[in-house]
Amino acid sequence: MPHTYIQFDFAKDEEKAQQARHKLEGWKQAYRLDKKLLFKFERIAAAAPAEVGEKPDNSKGKSKDNPEAPPAAPSETVKLLVRLDFSNHEKLSEQRWLQRIPSEEPFQGASPTIVKPSDAPFADTEKHFDDLV
Repeated sequence: MPHTYIQFDFAKDEEKAQQARHKLEGWKQAYRLDKKLLFKFERIAAAAPAEVGEKPDNSKGKSKDNPEAPPAAPSETVKLLVRLDFSNHEKLSEQRWLQRIPSEEPFQGASPTIVKPSDAPFADTEKHFDDLV
């Protein structure tokens, strides 16, 4: 069975995005959802100077970049893409997670969008998820 995606747009609220990440990590461990629940973040810089700050990060500046990350956070738009990958005999579990995740606290205000295999933007969403690091 193909994957189902849930998209969340946290706008510039990095704190809510980190709460969501912690919540998803907790669920992955507690319910043993290792390969069934995958997620990736997309950070879109609002200004060109933020892109210049990211270039040293690719070389060696990871230890230097951590203190710089919080000031850059307000200028970035944070999006979360969650992929649910349940097999055909786990349809009920998938249905429950599709209802539970958007209804929990850090995800509620992030305008959740569910993309199923039968939806038109599914192919683009799947390609986008694969392209994210």
